[in-house]
Amino acid sequence: MFTKKGKIYKVPSTETEALASNLLSFMEKNRYRKLLQRVALYDENDSSTWDGFDPKKTTMRNMYEKCNLGKDVMDFTGHALALYRTDDYLDQPCLETINRIKLYSESLARYGKSPYLYPLYGLGELPQGFARLSAIYGGTYMLNKPIEEIVMENGRVVGVKSEGEVARCKQLICDPSYVSDRVKKVGQVIRVICILGHPIKTIANVNSCQIIIPQNQVNRKSDIYICMISHAHNVAAQGKYIAIISTTVETSDPEKEIQPALNLLEPVEQKFVCISDMYLPVDLGTETQIFISRTYDATTHFETTCDDIKDIYRRMTGIDLDFEEMKRKQNDIFGEDEQKETK
Repeated sequence: MFTKKGKIYKVPSTETEALASNLLSFMEKNRYRKLLQRVALYDENDSSTWDGFDPKKTTMRNMYEKCNLGKDVMDFTGHALALYRTDDYLDQPCLETINRIKLYSESLARYGKSPYLYPLYGLGELPQGFARLSAIYGGTYMLNKPIEEIVMENGRVVGVKSEGEVARCKQLICDPSYVSDRVKKVGQVIRVICILGHPIKTIANVNSCQIIIPQNQVNRKSDIYICMISHAHNVAAQGKYIAIISTTVETSDPEKEIQPALNLLEPVEQKFVCISDMYLPVDLGTETQIFISRTYDATTHFETTCDDIKDIYRRMTGIDLDFEEMKRKQNDIFGEDEQKETK
């Protein structure tokens, strides 16, 4: 979903939606349809599909201009389809943006009404699933254990001390809260959890959605995000909806910054406001073998979190995370036939 002048619109991601979308003028409908058509046919290894554009040299701004598409189209394509957080992408080669739009469209085609997946019973199911998978590979969870000390020898981590005992390790992964001396503050995020007794008015009969308010629409440097979930996901009582608003803090009055999002949700039964600091690690961790994650940013689609996980893996191992290799290893352990049966 995308907002323009206080109204919510579904982002057109297919040729049919482009022709029917109220986000586009009569002339833009066909131009945008052609852009989506070009993206769908694009193959990085087949120059005949590039349609006169060199994706490694042509900027995305040039591509919009050649397609005669305006600022509003740039906003919802870059921020709601390609999920960029700033407009820096406009002056970079269009290859990455094309791949991002293709990923959105292919995900939508695969999952139906939305390109996003959300676990029943909430995000807490993700670490639970990881714990079960970890147990298969011999991992051990120690819950409710206070961390007293990160044990170092010769400048490298060798363990974590808790309640007088030391769990030995060769590498340590942790978030910034455990190593305040090894991170730096880079900003703040405001999050507001709103309990509603109704779906968002202008998109009634929808049990979940993600809304992105692009920075240019509200004269900001950062987008505002709204993620709405409901009783359909087993996270709220029947007839109740939970909307989470988040954005990067830019002023001394963070609550005023998220007012455009609150206006879309009215009336709100109850809200809970939290302002958190954001931290980044000051080094790669290769010398100490302490690998620190970034603080969660304002995005609600978790793309930056996935990028952080891949970055930590690269720092720990020296190689990129290869999902195809993971699939091959799964087949080696469980057998390819069994994998197909469980899908």
